[in-house]
Amino acid sequence: MNILHKFKETTVSVLPVMAIVFLLGLTIVPLEPLLLLRFFICGILLIIGLTVFLLGVDLGIQPMGERCGAALTKKKSLLLLLAVAFVIGFIVTAAEPDIQVFGDQVRSVFPFVNKTSFTFVIAGGVGLFIMLGLLRTVTNLSLKWTLFISYTILFVVAFFASDSFIAIGFDSGGATTGPMTVPFIMALGLGVSSVRAGKENNSFGLTGVSSIGPVLAVLIYSIVVNGGGIGVGPSTGSGNTVGLSVVPEPVEGPQLAAISSIIISALHESLTSIAPLFGLFIIFQIFLLKMTARQVIRMLIGFVYSFIGLTVFLTGVYGGFMQTGKVLGESFGALAFTKGGVWTFLLILTSVILGAIIVCAEPAVWCLSEQVETVSGGTIKRKMLLVFLSIGTSFAIGLAMWRAIAGFNIKLLLVPGYIIAMVLMLFCPELFTGIAFDSGGVASGPLTSTFVLSFALGAANSSSGSNDSFGVIALVAMMPLIAIQIMGIVYKIKTSKNQKQGGQSV
Repeated sequence: MNILHKFKETTVSVLPVMAIVFLLGLTIVPLEPLLLLRFFICGILLIIGLTVFLLGVDLGIQPMGERCGAALTKKKSLLLLLAVAFVIGFIVTAAEPDIQVFGDQVRSVFPFVNKTSFTFVIAGGVGLFIMLGLLRTVTNLSLKWTLFISYTILFVVAFFASDSFIAIGFDSGGATTGPMTVPFIMALGLGVSSVRAGKENNSFGLTGVSSIGPVLAVLIYSIVVNGGGIGVGPSTGSGNTVGLSVVPEPVEGPQLAAISSIIISALHESLTSIAPLFGLFIIFQIFLLKMTARQVIRMLIGFVYSFIGLTVFLTGVYGGFMQTGKVLGESFGALAFTKGGVWTFLLILTSVILGAIIVCAEPAVWCLSEQVETVSGGTIKRKMLLVFLSIGTSFAIGLAMWRAIAGFNIKLLLVPGYIIAMVLMLFCPELFTGIAFDSGGVASGPLTSTFVLSFALGAANSSSGSNDSFGVIALVAMMPLIAIQIMGIVYKIKTSKNQKQGGQSV
């Protein structure tokens, strides 16, 4: 099970974030000792929770996805495969906690939005594009053409949607990729491609394709319910909405009550995330998989580990990481507002550094990097993938901070960014294109959408009074498309040189 190896790697990912926060909190942006103590304890919980969660994914979630994909493909019924794919996508997305929070946030800004219909629209978009992704895998259609045509349709629809809902739509693509659903979707694609397509490399890109669905669905929804215009202007709110999560206000009352509230919230979110997959596991076992008792027990243990690990992980996120990020960002933003100049530059630079480091601790990022290294036979190193993903995320957070302070239209970043991503597809190997678009979906996980975005938008609130919380996730999801494809082009060049020199692949 290699639990010590996972513990070591998760520790290396989380500790740099803790070191930076302590460095800032003890020097230029002083924080209360009690807050720093909570942050330290929650950092330990993050390390433990992420380790146990990843172990559970290896034992339960990933094998289940691969077996389901392979078993459905062996039935040789394309209609059955696509119908089950839609149901899976719809159920796991509708139950995703981030979607519920995201729906509340959108409704608080645009009251004409019905949360239930909004949730079902997003879930339907995911279900339809998982169907499209698996259809592409089964029929060996070009991933690049699938992505190009899908994004062309997406931007044509975006032309008729309001600017406000463009940011919301692209944010919804990041909201659908939770820590439980991403490993299962990736494993489902791997199982299908290993049986029908004859090559496991064809499995990459399913998460990226499925992330287009909710964006397109939300934009169409905005056009239908309001004719493309926004009749109600964004509310000013209290300034506490950040990305996909709601930054909790300081809890008053006994400390024990506050701790129990955090734990209950983490338990509820973990249960909500894992229950749909566990229900699907029972149904698939009865009607499709029919595994031995030993295999079932092993997967059940994996589900238990995943539940415990995710609960501990989220307890750490909500117990101290998120609040520390908000307080640190507001304090830093106040300095930038009063002193300006160098402090504004340091504020953006700190956001960039935090974004580069913290993405490496995302659960879904770890699952993707492990699958990439395994499927590629070790030729694509996990560390190299994490380096390029960190670079992309750091630029995204920096751009998000710049936009939050300056307040310009997000289309000025999204349109050129996706044009660059489409052009890079012409030169990038298809394997890396699939990995890149998958990476865009997994980068905006619970850590990135809480601590870093709490920091960035808390700082922007203090320095400029901005409350533009939509569009940040969109930028985090966009930049890895560029960074990972650049990595693929570099890989292609190096491999070509080695082959000409008679060497081995890099």
